[in-house]
Amino acid sequence: MSADTASPELRDRFKHGLQAPICLTWEVTYGCNLACAHCLSSSGKRDPRELSTEECRHLIDELAAMRVFYVNVGGGEPLVRRDFLDLVDHAVERKVGVKFSTNGALITPAAAARIAATDYLDVQISIDGATPETNDPVRGRGSYAMARRGMDRLAAAGFGPFKISVVMTRHNIPELDALEKIADEYGAQLRITRLRPSGRGASVWDELHPSPSQQRELYRWLIARPDVLTGDSFFHLSALGEPLPGLNLCGAGRVVCLVDPVGDVYACPFVLHDEFLAGNVRAPGGFAGVWRESALFAELREPQSAGACASCGLYDKCQGGCMAAKFFTGMPLDGPDPECVLGHGELELVKVAADERPLVGAGHSRRLRAG
Repeated sequence: MSADTASPELRDRFKHGLQAPICLTWEVTYGCNLACAHCLSSSGKRDPRELSTEECRHLIDELAAMRVFYVNVGGGEPLVRRDFLDLVDHAVERKVGVKFSTNGALITPAAAARIAATDYLDVQISIDGATPETNDPVRGRGSYAMARRGMDRLAAAGFGPFKISVVMTRHNIPELDALEKIADEYGAQLRITRLRPSGRGASVWDELHPSPSQQRELYRWLIARPDVLTGDSFFHLSALGEPLPGLNLCGAGRVVCLVDPVGDVYACPFVLHDEFLAGNVRAPGGFAGVWRESALFAELREPQSAGACASCGLYDKCQGGCMAAKFFTGMPLDGPDPECVLGHGELELVKVAADERPLVGAGHSRRLRAG
Protein backbone atom coordinates (compact mmCIF):
# COMPACT_ATOMS: atom_id res chain seq x y z
CA MET A 1 0.00 0.00 0.00
CA SER A 2 1.02 3.59 -0.46
CA ALA A 3 3.16 5.10 2.26
CA ASP A 4 1.09 8.27 1.97
CA THR A 5 -2.53 8.78 2.86
CA ALA A 6 -4.56 8.01 -0.27
CA SER A 7 -6.54 10.82 -1.86
CA PRO A 8 -10.35 10.47 -1.98
CA GLU A 9 -10.15 10.15 -5.78
CA LEU A 10 -7.61 7.33 -5.63
CA ARG A 11 -9.57 5.57 -2.91
CA ASP A 12 -12.78 5.75 -4.96
CA ARG A 13 -10.96 4.25 -7.94
CA PHE A 14 -9.63 1.37 -5.87
CA LYS A 15 -13.10 0.65 -4.50
CA HIS A 16 -14.18 -0.44 -7.98
CA GLY A 17 -11.27 -2.83 -8.40
CA LEU A 18 -8.25 -2.96 -10.69
CA GLN A 19 -7.22 -5.16 -13.62
CA ALA A 20 -4.74 -6.86 -11.29
CA PRO A 21 -4.27 -6.78 -7.53
CA ILE A 22 -1.74 -4.30 -6.17
CA CYS A 23 -0.54 -6.97 -3.80
CA LEU A 24 -1.44 -10.62 -3.77
CA THR A 25 -1.00 -12.65 -0.61
CA TRP A 26 0.08 -16.21 -1.32
CA GLU A 27 0.20 -18.89 1.32
CA VAL A 28 2.52 -21.43 -0.25
CA THR A 29 2.07 -24.08 2.47
CA TYR A 30 0.07 -24.85 5.58
CA GLY A 31 3.11 -26.62 7.00
CA CYS A 32 4.65 -24.92 10.01
CA ASN A 33 7.02 -25.78 12.83
CA LEU A 34 5.06 -23.53 15.22
CA ALA A 35 1.41 -23.38 16.26
CA CYS A 36 0.74 -19.72 16.97
CA ALA A 37 -2.42 -19.14 18.96
CA HIS A 38 -3.75 -16.56 16.50
CA CYS A 39 -2.72 -18.18 13.19
CA LEU A 40 -5.11 -16.94 10.50
CA SER A 41 -4.82 -20.13 8.46
CA SER A 42 -4.72 -22.61 11.36
CA SER A 43 -1.42 -23.90 9.97
CA GLY A 44 0.62 -26.85 11.13
CA LYS A 45 0.31 -29.80 8.77
CA ARG A 46 1.10 -29.71 5.06
CA ASP A 47 -1.76 -30.39 2.67
CA PRO A 48 -1.05 -33.16 0.13
CA ARG A 49 -2.98 -31.12 -2.46
CA GLU A 50 -0.49 -28.21 -2.34
CA LEU A 51 0.37 -26.62 -5.67
CA SER A 52 3.36 -28.39 -7.18
CA THR A 53 6.56 -26.59 -8.07
CA GLU A 54 5.50 -26.38 -11.70
CA GLU A 55 2.05 -25.09 -10.77
CA CYS A 56 3.65 -22.44 -8.57
CA ARG A 57 5.94 -21.39 -11.41
CA HIS A 58 2.95 -21.14 -13.72
CA LEU A 59 1.11 -18.95 -11.23
CA ILE A 60 4.14 -16.68 -10.98
CA ASP A 61 4.19 -16.43 -14.79
CA GLU A 62 0.53 -15.42 -14.72
CA LEU A 63 1.17 -12.74 -12.14
CA ALA A 64 4.06 -11.40 -14.19
CA ALA A 65 1.85 -11.22 -17.28
CA MET A 66 -0.75 -9.30 -15.24
CA ARG A 67 2.02 -6.98 -14.00
CA VAL A 68 1.37 -7.71 -10.35
CA PHE A 69 3.87 -5.56 -8.49
CA TYR A 70 4.71 -8.02 -5.74
CA VAL A 71 3.44 -11.00 -3.80
CA ASN A 72 3.28 -11.19 -0.05
CA VAL A 73 4.14 -14.80 0.78
CA GLY A 74 3.17 -16.48 4.01
CA GLY A 75 1.83 -19.75 5.31
CA GLY A 76 2.45 -21.71 7.35
CA GLU A 77 6.18 -21.27 7.24
CA PRO A 78 7.31 -20.73 3.61
CA LEU A 79 10.77 -22.19 4.21
CA VAL A 80 9.17 -25.55 5.01
CA ARG A 81 8.93 -25.95 1.23
CA ARG A 82 12.33 -27.04 -0.07
CA ASP A 83 11.61 -25.39 -3.40
CA PHE A 84 10.67 -22.05 -1.87
CA LEU A 85 13.87 -20.11 -2.55
CA ASP A 86 13.90 -21.51 -6.09
CA LEU A 87 10.38 -20.12 -6.52
CA VAL A 88 11.61 -16.77 -5.20
CA ASP A 89 14.34 -16.80 -7.86
CA HIS A 90 11.73 -17.54 -10.53
CA ALA A 91 9.57 -14.62 -9.37
CA VAL A 92 12.50 -12.21 -9.30
CA GLU A 93 13.52 -13.30 -12.80
CA ARG A 94 9.97 -12.44 -13.92
CA LYS A 95 10.21 -9.05 -12.16
CA VAL A 96 7.62 -9.98 -9.55
CA GLY A 97 8.85 -8.78 -6.17
CA VAL A 98 8.53 -11.08 -3.17
CA LYS A 99 7.98 -10.25 0.45
CA PHE A 100 7.83 -13.29 2.66
CA SER A 101 6.99 -13.73 6.30
CA THR A 102 8.89 -16.23 8.40
CA ASN A 103 9.23 -17.20 12.03
CA GLY A 104 13.01 -17.25 11.50
CA ALA A 105 13.59 -20.77 12.75
CA LEU A 106 14.65 -22.15 9.36
CA ILE A 107 16.94 -19.26 8.41
CA THR A 108 20.26 -21.08 8.51
CA PRO A 109 23.50 -19.22 7.76
CA ALA A 110 23.39 -20.69 4.25
CA ALA A 111 19.77 -19.61 3.72
CA ALA A 112 20.59 -16.13 5.04
CA ALA A 113 23.48 -15.83 2.57
CA ARG A 114 21.26 -16.88 -0.33
CA ILE A 115 18.52 -14.47 0.73
CA ALA A 116 21.05 -11.65 1.01
CA ALA A 117 22.25 -12.34 -2.54
CA THR A 118 18.73 -12.05 -3.99
CA ASP A 119 17.43 -8.76 -5.38
CA TYR A 120 13.86 -7.51 -5.17
CA LEU A 121 13.25 -9.55 -2.02
CA ASP A 122 11.81 -8.37 1.26
CA VAL A 123 11.78 -10.46 4.44
CA GLN A 124 9.80 -9.96 7.61
CA ILE A 125 10.33 -11.98 10.77
CA SER A 126 7.44 -12.37 13.16
CA ILE A 127 7.54 -11.88 16.89
CA ASP A 128 4.65 -10.96 19.16
CA GLY A 129 6.47 -9.46 22.10
CA ALA A 130 9.66 -7.69 23.06
CA THR A 131 10.52 -10.52 25.44
CA PRO A 132 10.09 -14.31 25.51
CA GLU A 133 7.66 -13.87 28.41
CA THR A 134 5.24 -11.96 26.17
CA ASN A 135 5.97 -13.67 22.85
CA ASP A 136 6.23 -17.36 23.69
CA PRO A 137 2.76 -17.91 25.22
CA VAL A 138 1.32 -16.84 21.85
CA ARG A 139 3.86 -18.25 19.39
CA GLY A 140 5.26 -21.25 21.28
CA ARG A 141 8.09 -22.07 23.66
CA GLY A 142 11.48 -20.99 22.35
CA SER A 143 9.99 -19.09 19.39
CA TYR A 144 11.35 -15.71 20.51
CA ALA A 145 14.91 -17.05 20.64
CA MET A 146 14.47 -18.68 17.22
CA ALA A 147 13.21 -15.43 15.71
CA ARG A 148 16.07 -13.41 17.16
CA ARG A 149 18.56 -15.99 15.87
CA GLY A 150 17.04 -15.63 12.40
CA MET A 151 17.38 -11.84 12.64
CA ASP A 152 21.00 -12.19 13.73
CA ARG A 153 21.76 -14.42 10.75
CA LEU A 154 20.14 -12.05 8.26
CA ALA A 155 22.08 -9.15 9.76
CA ALA A 156 25.34 -11.13 9.68
CA ALA A 157 24.75 -11.98 6.01
CA GLY A 158 24.32 -8.31 5.19
CA PHE A 159 20.64 -8.50 4.31
CA GLY A 160 18.75 -5.39 5.15
CA PRO A 161 16.79 -3.69 6.13
CA PHE A 162 14.47 -6.57 6.97
CA LYS A 163 11.17 -6.04 8.72
CA ILE A 164 9.96 -7.15 12.13
CA SER A 165 6.26 -7.99 12.08
CA VAL A 166 4.12 -7.92 15.22
CA VAL A 167 0.44 -8.78 15.73
CA MET A 168 -0.90 -6.36 18.31
CA THR A 169 -2.45 -7.87 21.45
CA ARG A 170 -3.42 -6.45 24.80
CA HIS A 171 -0.21 -7.97 26.19
CA ASN A 172 2.26 -6.37 23.79
CA ILE A 173 0.68 -2.93 23.38
CA PRO A 174 2.69 -1.81 26.45
CA GLU A 175 5.86 -2.97 24.65
CA LEU A 176 5.51 -0.78 21.55
CA ASP A 177 8.52 1.36 22.44
CA ALA A 178 10.60 -1.71 23.26
CA LEU A 179 9.63 -3.35 19.94
CA GLU A 180 10.61 -0.18 18.13
CA LYS A 181 13.96 -0.26 19.92
CA ILE A 182 14.61 -3.85 18.79
CA ALA A 183 13.91 -2.83 15.20
CA ASP A 184 16.24 0.16 15.53
CA GLU A 185 19.03 -2.04 16.89
CA TYR A 186 18.93 -4.12 13.70
CA GLY A 187 18.34 -1.18 11.39
CA ALA A 188 15.07 -2.97 10.61
CA GLN A 189 11.62 -1.57 9.93
CA LEU A 190 8.80 -2.27 12.35
CA ARG A 191 5.51 -3.51 10.90
CA ILE A 192 2.50 -4.00 13.13
CA THR A 193 -0.75 -5.70 12.21
CA ARG A 194 -4.17 -6.14 13.71
CA LEU A 195 -5.29 -9.27 15.52
CA ARG A 196 -8.23 -10.73 13.60
CA PRO A 197 -10.70 -13.35 14.87
CA SER A 198 -9.85 -15.63 11.91
CA GLY A 199 -8.47 -19.17 11.95
CA ARG A 200 -7.15 -20.03 15.41
CA GLY A 201 -7.45 -16.32 16.17
CA ALA A 202 -11.20 -16.84 16.57
CA SER A 203 -10.65 -18.74 19.81
CA VAL A 204 -8.31 -16.17 21.36
CA TRP A 205 -9.71 -12.90 20.03
CA ASP A 206 -11.91 -12.18 23.05
CA GLU A 207 -8.92 -12.78 25.32
CA LEU A 208 -6.19 -11.04 23.32
CA HIS A 209 -7.60 -8.15 21.30
CA PRO A 210 -6.58 -4.72 22.66
CA SER A 211 -8.93 -2.87 24.96
CA PRO A 212 -10.62 0.39 23.82
CA SER A 213 -8.12 2.46 25.79
CA GLN A 214 -5.24 0.52 24.21
CA GLN A 215 -6.71 1.16 20.75
CA ARG A 216 -6.51 4.88 21.44
CA GLU A 217 -2.98 4.51 22.78
CA LEU A 218 -2.00 2.63 19.62
CA TYR A 219 -3.54 5.32 17.40
CA ARG A 220 -1.60 8.09 19.12
CA TRP A 221 1.59 6.03 18.88
CA LEU A 222 1.11 5.43 15.15
CA ILE A 223 0.26 9.05 14.37
CA ALA A 224 3.58 10.04 15.94
CA ARG A 225 5.42 7.41 13.86
CA PRO A 226 4.31 7.56 10.21
CA ASP A 227 7.27 5.38 9.19
CA VAL A 228 5.94 2.37 11.11
CA LEU A 229 4.20 0.09 8.60
CA THR A 230 0.68 -1.22 9.20
CA GLY A 231 -0.52 -2.64 5.87
CA ASP A 232 -3.78 -0.71 6.42
CA SER A 233 -4.60 -3.00 9.34
CA PHE A 234 -5.87 -0.18 11.54
CA PHE A 235 -7.94 2.01 9.25
CA HIS A 236 -10.83 1.69 11.71
CA LEU A 237 -8.75 3.87 14.07
CA SER A 238 -8.75 6.77 11.60
CA ALA A 239 -12.13 7.78 13.02
CA LEU A 240 -10.21 9.09 16.04
CA GLY A 241 -8.87 12.03 14.06
CA GLU A 242 -6.15 12.38 11.46
CA PRO A 243 -6.21 9.44 9.00
CA LEU A 244 -3.40 6.94 9.34
CA PRO A 245 -1.10 6.53 6.32
CA GLY A 246 -2.42 4.21 3.62
CA LEU A 247 -5.59 3.56 1.63
CA ASN A 248 -7.81 3.44 4.71
CA LEU A 249 -10.37 1.11 3.19
CA CYS A 250 -11.13 -2.60 2.89
CA GLY A 251 -9.37 -3.75 -0.28
CA ALA A 252 -10.88 -7.27 -0.32
CA GLY A 253 -11.43 -8.40 -3.90
CA ARG A 254 -10.68 -4.89 -5.12
CA VAL A 255 -6.93 -4.41 -4.74
CA VAL A 256 -5.95 -7.47 -2.69
CA CYS A 257 -6.81 -11.15 -2.43
CA LEU A 258 -5.26 -14.39 -1.24
CA VAL A 259 -4.21 -17.63 -2.93
CA ASP A 260 -3.97 -20.53 -0.50
CA PRO A 261 -1.64 -23.56 -0.76
CA VAL A 262 -4.11 -25.61 -2.81
CA GLY A 263 -4.85 -22.76 -5.21
CA ASP A 264 -8.12 -21.51 -3.75
CA VAL A 265 -8.56 -17.75 -4.14
CA TYR A 266 -10.16 -15.79 -1.31
CA ALA A 267 -11.22 -12.15 -1.20
CA CYS A 268 -8.80 -11.29 1.59
CA PRO A 269 -6.05 -12.94 3.68
CA PHE A 270 -8.27 -12.68 6.74
CA VAL A 271 -11.43 -14.40 5.44
CA LEU A 272 -10.46 -17.99 4.71
CA HIS A 273 -14.05 -19.18 4.67
CA ASP A 274 -16.26 -20.69 1.95
CA GLU A 275 -18.40 -17.55 1.90
CA PHE A 276 -15.43 -15.59 0.53
CA LEU A 277 -14.03 -18.24 -1.83
CA ALA A 278 -13.88 -16.82 -5.36
CA GLY A 279 -12.41 -19.75 -7.31
CA ASN A 280 -9.26 -21.77 -7.85
CA VAL A 281 -6.17 -21.09 -9.95
CA ARG A 282 -6.28 -24.66 -11.31
CA ALA A 283 -9.59 -23.95 -13.06
CA PRO A 284 -9.69 -22.90 -16.74
CA GLY A 285 -8.69 -19.26 -16.94
CA GLY A 286 -6.28 -19.56 -14.04
CA PHE A 287 -5.81 -16.78 -11.53
CA ALA A 288 -6.56 -14.03 -14.04
CA GLY A 289 -9.95 -15.60 -14.74
CA VAL A 290 -10.81 -15.63 -11.04
CA TRP A 291 -9.67 -12.04 -10.48
CA ARG A 292 -11.50 -10.64 -13.48
CA GLU A 293 -14.60 -12.84 -13.70
CA SER A 294 -15.47 -13.97 -10.17
CA ALA A 295 -19.06 -13.15 -9.21
CA LEU A 296 -17.93 -12.61 -5.62
CA PHE A 297 -15.29 -10.06 -6.62
CA ALA A 298 -17.77 -8.30 -8.91
CA GLU A 299 -20.14 -7.98 -5.95
CA LEU A 300 -17.41 -6.62 -3.67
CA ARG A 301 -16.53 -4.01 -6.29
CA GLU A 302 -20.06 -2.64 -6.37
CA PRO A 303 -20.78 0.50 -4.32
CA GLN A 304 -21.15 -0.57 -0.70
CA SER A 305 -23.88 0.63 1.62
CA ALA A 306 -22.86 2.24 4.90
CA GLY A 307 -25.64 0.20 6.51
CA ALA A 308 -25.90 0.68 10.25
CA CYS A 309 -23.04 3.21 10.09
CA ALA A 310 -24.86 5.56 7.68
CA SER A 311 -25.87 7.95 10.44
CA CYS A 312 -22.32 8.21 11.79
CA GLY A 313 -20.41 11.28 10.71
CA LEU A 314 -17.12 9.39 10.84
CA TYR A 315 -18.00 6.69 8.30
CA ASP A 316 -15.97 8.37 5.55
CA LYS A 317 -12.88 8.01 7.73
CA CYS A 318 -13.21 4.41 8.91
CA GLN A 319 -15.33 2.99 6.03
CA GLY A 320 -17.10 0.77 8.55
CA GLY A 321 -13.93 -1.12 9.48
CA CYS A 322 -12.71 -4.63 8.73
CA MET A 323 -14.96 -7.11 6.91
CA ALA A 324 -13.18 -10.11 8.43
CA ALA A 325 -13.40 -8.79 11.99
CA LYS A 326 -17.14 -8.32 11.54
CA PHE A 327 -17.77 -11.65 9.84
CA PHE A 328 -15.92 -13.85 12.32
CA THR A 329 -17.49 -12.16 15.35
CA GLY A 330 -20.93 -12.86 13.92
CA MET A 331 -21.75 -9.26 13.07
CA PRO A 332 -23.39 -8.10 9.80
CA LEU A 333 -20.96 -6.90 7.13
CA ASP A 334 -22.77 -3.56 6.93
CA GLY A 335 -22.57 -3.13 10.69
CA PRO A 336 -19.89 -1.41 12.76
CA ASP A 337 -16.42 -2.84 13.30
CA PRO A 338 -16.34 -4.84 16.56
CA GLU A 339 -13.56 -2.49 17.69
CA CYS A 340 -15.35 0.70 16.56
CA VAL A 341 -13.67 3.58 18.39
CA LEU A 342 -17.06 5.06 19.29
CA GLY A 343 -18.11 1.85 21.03
CA HIS A 344 -20.87 0.95 18.55
CA GLY A 345 -19.26 -2.43 17.88
CA GLU A 346 -19.22 -3.36 21.54
CA LEU A 347 -22.94 -2.63 21.77
CA GLU A 348 -23.62 -4.87 18.78
CA LEU A 349 -21.34 -7.65 20.01
CA VAL A 350 -23.40 -8.22 23.15
CA LYS A 351 -26.37 -9.03 20.90
CA VAL A 352 -24.47 -11.83 19.14
CA ALA A 353 -24.78 -15.25 20.71
CA ALA A 354 -21.66 -17.43 20.75
CA ASP A 355 -23.31 -19.99 18.45
CA GLU A 356 -24.00 -17.29 15.87
CA ARG A 357 -20.30 -16.86 15.10
CA PRO A 358 -19.18 -18.70 11.94
CA LEU A 359 -17.53 -22.05 12.54
CA VAL A 360 -13.81 -21.92 11.81
CA GLY A 361 -12.72 -25.52 12.37
CA ALA A 362 -9.28 -26.92 13.11
CA GLY A 363 -7.93 -26.33 9.60
CA HIS A 364 -4.42 -27.75 9.43
CA SER A 365 -3.70 -27.31 13.10
CA ARG A 366 -1.64 -29.87 14.95
CA ARG A 367 -0.84 -30.14 18.59
CA LEU A 368 2.40 -28.48 19.63
CA ARG A 369 3.65 -27.70 23.07
CA ALA A 370 2.97 -24.05 23.88
CA GLY A 371 5.21 -21.77 25.92
